[in-house]
Amino acid sequence: MRILVTAAGSHGDVAPYTGLGARLRDAGHEVALGAPEAFRGLVADSGLDFRPLPVDPRGAGAGSAGGRSELLARAAAFIGQLGDALADAAAPGADLLLLGTTTAPLGWHLAEAMEVPSAGVYLQPTLPTREFPPVVGGGRSLGSWGNRAAGALGLRVVDRLHAEAARRLRSRLGLPALSQTARRRAVERANWPVLHGFSPTVVPRPADWREGLRVVGNWWPHVAEEYCLPAEVEDFLRAGPPPVFIGFGSMAAGQGRRLSALAVEALRRAGVRGVVQAGWAGIAGEGDDVLTVGELPHARLFPHMAAVVHHAGAGTAAAALRAGVPSVPVPVTADQPFWAGRLTRLGAATAPIPFAGLTADRLAEAVRQAAEGRRLRERAQEAARAMAKEDGAGLVAEAVMAMGR
Repeated sequence: MRILVTAAGSHGDVAPYTGLGARLRDAGHEVALGAPEAFRGLVADSGLDFRPLPVDPRGAGAGSAGGRSELLARAAAFIGQLGDALADAAAPGADLLLLGTTTAPLGWHLAEAMEVPSAGVYLQPTLPTREFPPVVGGGRSLGSWGNRAAGALGLRVVDRLHAEAARRLRSRLGLPALSQTARRRAVERANWPVLHGFSPTVVPRPADWREGLRVVGNWWPHVAEEYCLPAEVEDFLRAGPPPVFIGFGSMAAGQGRRLSALAVEALRRAGVRGVVQAGWAGIAGEGDDVLTVGELPHARLFPHMAAVVHHAGAGTAAAALRAGVPSVPVPVTADQPFWAGRLTRLGAATAPIPFAGLTADRLAEAVRQAAEGRRLRERAQEAARAMAKEDGAGLVAEAVMAMGR
């Protein structure tokens, strides 16, 4: 079967699909991954065909801690580019579309025009539920009725953001006029399948979700079996006690100088060694006890850490749990407060430090708590053992096989 997987956004929004695609390829399918041009090498290294989406992942608001109106404006501009990009990526054809969270609202129209089946492969729980409020926004529970109502309102906002791009895409594809809200309702009435790539250990399947919505477990970024960490990293790890990782991924672009000084000072005050990841912010640390690195596979790096300081993106939060290492979550925006809260609720993380309130003193105290607290590590290791029994990519492969029958 020819499968096209589509994902758009930052590294954390794309990398997990390399592992999912590799699993589907190993099951005998021809797999292409449509993603922003910046990730061509990442996709190629996983052995998948690459179909470029000529959109700027920073345009979706990734890396920005701006206000709600600014984020919505960035998202609207990004979506405006995405419709044509998806149509071009799908032009070579496919027998099945697997649509990520950011590409599904427009991908529904593609599947209709191509007359092929499709399914969602989501990294976040975006559908309304009584059990928690919308994950984007990270607010407190509004009660069962309020949570579900807020979730439904959030979907209406998403539909409005996609309305014009969907209209143009349907026109390009020769489809009759249909509003984005009507298309979503048709998808929901048909119990369109969505497989969620996060662990039920972290977010159990809500009891009030409709048929077709499943939580299958994480699918992890592809890492070649023969991959080894760079020699300078291996040397640093051997030179002393386990260090603390500090990285914000695609967040905090333009704040590198402030974060660099803050990270080094926090590590010094906590009395620990550190591995600092540059990320989009361009963080860098100096000193014998600090090593600055670029993008490295979390699956290989995190098991060597005493603790992980991170922005609480879905993938990074899950990778820290998988490694059995305590987290210090510093959420910046979007769904990050949600995942930070889940880590803390599991007992595998310190209380979240909102990015706007991050100081060297607060970070140093949290790092000490995470690196020295035996209970936090025990809870992280409990989660790691539970997650090791899950096979999210394998369950997606089974579902794909059933769709092909």
